[in-house]
Amino acid sequence: MMRATPMSETQPVMAVDELVIRFALRRGLAAMLRGGPSHFNAVDRVGFEVRPGEVLGLVGESGSGKTTIGKALLRLYEPKEGTVRYRGSDITHLGGKALRDIRPHLQMVFQDPLSSLNPRHSVRTALATPLLVHGRATPGQVDGRIDAILRQVGLPVAFKHRFPHEMSGGQLQRVAIGRALILDPGLIVADEPVSKLDVSVRAKILNLFRDIQASLGIALVFITHDLRVARYLCDRIAVMYFGKLVEIAPTRAIFARPHHPYTRALLGTLQDEGNGPALAGEAFNPTTDQQGCRFYSRCPMRKASCLDAHPPMESVGKDHLVACYEWRSGSAPT
Repeated sequence: MMRATPMSETQPVMAVDELVIRFALRRGLAAMLRGGPSHFNAVDRVGFEVRPGEVLGLVGESGSGKTTIGKALLRLYEPKEGTVRYRGSDITHLGGKALRDIRPHLQMVFQDPLSSLNPRHSVRTALATPLLVHGRATPGQVDGRIDAILRQVGLPVAFKHRFPHEMSGGQLQRVAIGRALILDPGLIVADEPVSKLDVSVRAKILNLFRDIQASLGIALVFITHDLRVARYLCDRIAVMYFGKLVEIAPTRAIFARPHHPYTRALLGTLQDEGNGPALAGEAFNPTTDQQGCRFYSRCPMRKASCLDAHPPMESVGKDHLVACYEWRSGSAPT
């Protein structure tokens, strides 16, 4: 298999700038008569880059916009504003043949391996289809490519004749990872790929991701709500809160010295058996027209000035950015 772009390349694999993904609100007649917003920004002015050979973790609670960003990177959602660049080329609004040509380079591993595979298709068909559709192999080359991929993801070659109902969750996820790899992509987005698996299987799949990323150097965006998973696998972590990026830093820095109060709350869940963040106040309501900090109603350090505008990202250390006016007021956990 062809090795992906080496780490020595300085150009980001993926660069996102001022990204906005907007969805319409479903409102009843009474709400429409009262007025108010007709849409909300699921992703609101987000910017970051994915570097060659790195694993970037996207973490946050359900509804924070993690999956929406992941799908926007692969152009499964059309951005309303901002830009998405793959290896320097603007793919934000590609269509037609240009979009089809970029598809093989950007692949996704979904959360539920069973629902992401066609129950009527064998493993061979699932892996052969992208090769043939994108002209990456002749019919005579297909089986050799499939056998190599199955070995790479830790499955016997004989599994290519099985159907989804004949495999376990871990085996299905290995097939899904193989399907993402078979086109030699430059970027893979993995959306909660171990959350549906038994605890005993999760470590094996995480180790598989680690081994594949180390051997092939593929850039990986790993979406997870589990900070333990992010700590184990990711080089950097980006923390999302209701459509906003609030902190991004190397994994070690996030755990050693988090600056945003929401990041600190998330880290507190590691000492609280993984329950939701212990935060007072109501979560941000995306249907409002609030212009200030989205974390204001739950923030222990909030001031009236925080309602003026959502804070911009500020450098607080080497490769460490945070969106908070009052980050100096808090103390990092020991």
